[in-house]
Amino acid sequence: MIQRLLIANRGEIACRIMRTCTRLGIETVALYSDADADLPHVRMADHSVHIGPAPARESYLDIGKVIAAARTSGADAIHPGYGFLSENPAFADACAAAGIIFVGPEADTIRLMGDKAAARQHMTRHGVPVLPGFDEEGADDAALIQAADQVGYPLLIKAVAGGGGKGMRIVNDTSEFEGALQAARREARNAFGDDRVLLERYLPRARHVEVQVFADTHGNAVHLFERDCSVQRRHQKIIEEAPAPGVDDALRTRLGDAAVRAAQSISYRGAGTVEFLLAPDGEFFFMEMNTRLQVEHPVTELITGEDLVAWQLAVAAGNPLPKTQSALSIHGHAMEVRLYAEDPANQFMPSSGLLSVCHWPQLPGLRIDTGFVEGNRVSDHYDPMLAKVITHGSDREQARRQLQRSLSAVHLGGIDHNIGFLVTVLNHPGFIAADLSTRFLEEHPEVLGAAQQPDTHTLLCAAALLWRDALAAAADGDPWARLNGWRGLLPERFHARLALEDTVASIMLEAAAATPGNSGAWQARVDDTLLDLSWHGTPASDGFCRGRLHYNDDTHEFSARIVDRQLHLFAAGHSWCLALDPAFIPGAAQSRGAAFTAPMSGTLVAVHVDAGAHVAEGDPVVTLEAMKMEHTLRAPAAGVVRELPYGPGDTVSDGTLLVVFEADDEDKEDGAL
Repeated sequence: MIQRLLIANRGEIACRIMRTCTRLGIETVALYSDADADLPHVRMADHSVHIGPAPARESYLDIGKVIAAARTSGADAIHPGYGFLSENPAFADACAAAGIIFVGPEADTIRLMGDKAAARQHMTRHGVPVLPGFDEEGADDAALIQAADQVGYPLLIKAVAGGGGKGMRIVNDTSEFEGALQAARREARNAFGDDRVLLERYLPRARHVEVQVFADTHGNAVHLFERDCSVQRRHQKIIEEAPAPGVDDALRTRLGDAAVRAAQSISYRGAGTVEFLLAPDGEFFFMEMNTRLQVEHPVTELITGEDLVAWQLAVAAGNPLPKTQSALSIHGHAMEVRLYAEDPANQFMPSSGLLSVCHWPQLPGLRIDTGFVEGNRVSDHYDPMLAKVITHGSDREQARRQLQRSLSAVHLGGIDHNIGFLVTVLNHPGFIAADLSTRFLEEHPEVLGAAQQPDTHTLLCAAALLWRDALAAAADGDPWARLNGWRGLLPERFHARLALEDTVASIMLEAAAATPGNSGAWQARVDDTLLDLSWHGTPASDGFCRGRLHYNDDTHEFSARIVDRQLHLFAAGHSWCLALDPAFIPGAAQSRGAAFTAPMSGTLVAVHVDAGAHVAEGDPVVTLEAMKMEHTLRAPAAGVVRELPYGPGDTVSDGTLLVVFEADDEDKEDGAL
């Protein structure tokens, strides 16, 4: 058995691996960068080693430092988690050279499957179906342009060394190809140090279905059934579930057999995932094999009752697989969402900052894998995933309802997040009906809308009422301690001054006379607008005040917590931060959100125009890379790019002005920045 395991990763996956090690009696060693010193995985480990400064290339991606940390700490094995070095054959080679067990497959296997072109060719030779495409080694741009017409449109440009949706572009016709090719090459080069790409026919209405496989060094190989990962954005998975809806026993057997055949053809060892595109007619095609543990492995664990990390450690130690294929079976349905620090309303722009509020609920059927607690800082140096929220039910609908309920009970303040977006997707009729494809979001753009969010007046009134309730709870029933609004036998009044984004408002609340069935009636004046509403608060718990507000034929459940003169308001997965008694600064709203200020810290990777150029509305001007993704800033109106203070390769901070832009005369009122 492995005695001491170093985990060459961070955050939630490090914590997840440590939980299994604790159960098995294996000591753990955590790595941490300057940015991660206070994260839970560092405190949770038996030992910890500082690995370097915040940038990943100077810390978690430095193979020499990781091997040195393993030697210094006395670790006899290294688990790479996922991301970082998990699919780096040089790292597996370095572990072998140092006499340290690598919890994963052989380096040559990683190398073969990490080359998407070579993997396609290998699977074709071994009878695993692949999509029509072009994967000629070393093809230049001219050869790729010529091959694109032969492959046919729509097609997918895919990084040969890719993963995680990076270096991928969908191209619908010839006119788009060259620009998409350069963007894919650039993103692949920045992410993987390798700008080679291949082409594949793109199936617009396919599903992404993958099979969990396991193999040992004794000649045994099994699959642990399939997962559906079709709901994606930017080719990155958002919602995963197991088993895949609509996959019957016959198709499940075909998928499983093909996946096991793929694993055996490369003498695989450990945990792997064979990913397929499933066409509407039931045919499926090999996409790639991930030679590591997947982010979505918990849904497989919940439907099989198996601990996949324990399986990994057993195989790495030279033991046979814990179970045969016939001993594995499916129980119920599991569903997982990836909770990210990002703003779905702003093209999923990553977010960073202090988690001033972080509440993870504990509910039946709920599992949360996270590496963050309240007071941690979300760094802009790493992937913005905060947690995996997973539920298990007797069937798909029960798992979906539990997941929706659980997400609504998660409260995060201080950063943007995608919880409200996830709740909207889970409640969409198409998702409920399991009408899934990799284009789900493109087919249902309405899920990105804010129609389900309360209006501004409702939010302001709810915030004021929750502030009142918080003061009442702090006063513990003593009216003299409350002061605000207590007037003896007269109706209670409460005055609040709040700022919500760029809106500053004065809210006056007055309790209305109770009537049968409406004991919580209030009249509210928001600036010059009168509103009649009802409010039913509940006793404060877990540091949160909660209540139900009914106004204008709508009812909303709210909760709130006050931190440092800010009220964090939550409802149906959405969150807002309101300043209490704000000092209004004239003109502040106009200076925020300029189109050419850096939305977060990152590196400028492309400048698309020259200084002095005239651009049309929507033209790309500069591209920023942050949190491993590219973000193109476009002209908000027709105008002239006067200055470009920064160039490709420059690192900039959040809020930095990247372009001096002057809108044309008719647009200056809206576009001068």
